[in-house]
Amino acid sequence: MKRFVCYVAGMALCMAATSVSASMVSQMWKCELNDDATEEAVMEAASAWAAAARKLPGGENMTLAIRFPVAVRPVGDTDIVLTMTVPSFEEWGKFWDAYPSSDVAQMERRTMNCPDSSLWEMEMVK
Repeated sequence: MKRFVCYVAGMALCMAATSVSASMVSQMWKCELNDDATEEAVMEAASAWAAAARKLPGGENMTLAIRFPVAVRPVGDTDIVLTMTVPSFEEWGKFWDAYPSSDVAQMERRTMNCPDSSLWEMEMVK
């Protein structure tokens, strides 16, 4: 009986892990712009960062979006929200294993400071 319970629990964990790994992953940063940063400079810096980041392991399929506020409630010191999306947790993990020691990490803070982030599992609605 104990073996059966362990088997069922193991299968449930495997199924849960499979469904999680199939989900897209978004990491969202709340960013403050440097005083002299223009929207054009922010987009240019983000484009250069994304091109370099896509060369890292796990970054090949990354998309990057910047959300500029139009009509929002005050959100503290947040000027923009930067969103990186990858197809799976596996790719996100590979990227974050490589990122801290990469030249790409040195590109941060040219136009903005993004101290807070959150990681989201994302399922597309059909």
